[in-house]
Amino acid sequence: MTSHTRPLLGAALTLTGLGTHRDWLLEKQRDLEIQDFTTAEVLDGDWQPLAAQVRRALDGHRGRRGLHGPFWGFKIDSDDPTIRAVVSRRLLQGLEVCEAVGADQMVVHSPFSTWDYNNLDNHRDARAKQVERVHQTLREPLARAEAMGCTLVLENIEDKDPAARVALAASFNSTAVQVSIDTGHAHYAHVSTGAPPVDYYVKAAGAALRHVHIQDSEGFADRHWKPGDGSIRWAAVFRALAALPEMPRLILELRDQAEVPAGAAYLEALGLAE
Repeated sequence: MTSHTRPLLGAALTLTGLGTHRDWLLEKQRDLEIQDFTTAEVLDGDWQPLAAQVRRALDGHRGRRGLHGPFWGFKIDSDDPTIRAVVSRRLLQGLEVCEAVGADQMVVHSPFSTWDYNNLDNHRDARAKQVERVHQTLREPLARAEAMGCTLVLENIEDKDPAARVALAASFNSTAVQVSIDTGHAHYAHVSTGAPPVDYYVKAAGAALRHVHIQDSEGFADRHWKPGDGSIRWAAVFRALAALPEMPRLILELRDQAEVPAGAAYLEALGLAE
């Protein structure tokens, strides 16, 4: 196995991006997050031919594979049991895709909102009830994930408290539920809502951190710019990552997938990753 002196970057790509960056991906057998299967239109259609195309595009790839799970139009903590059933079905569909493309990790969006930060403790038992609703939503998907050796990683979206999502993941008492960080989301929360800086999110996650979306922002919006285009303090982020017992998957998730090599080159020039 090839050793690396610095953390190895991977990327979040669609099938089109795979075609563009296949050589870059295979050169060092980088980790991959597949992003073609997030919408209801794809999941409710005949997605197997698309999965077959992805597998063919990945011929020769020996890096780890993950999938961005479905997320459009729902949250995993709905009060409505009928909606929770739909969300569970969507996540089960995502896990079917994981089996089809050889993915052993699936990104699931956090339920925590900015409103939650200010109000969960303003109502009796609201926090515990939210956690219970998430457990109900994930009951079947988690059982499926455990059976197939896939890990669900909870990604911060509006999360202002870096510890809340970590506690939610731990509440399942399962190795199949862990933590993801999106650096741009964390930076948005820091600049626009008063959350801690990105490296604090890494420290809060600790050993539960298994996946990181690497993207830059100025902190006003969810830009998904390449590293260097925004104002994230990357040296602090990578110092926090280096202190973890195990390096999580580092996935460049850029709005313009053509900029993946340039984003990687920026972090490499800083001596932070390769």
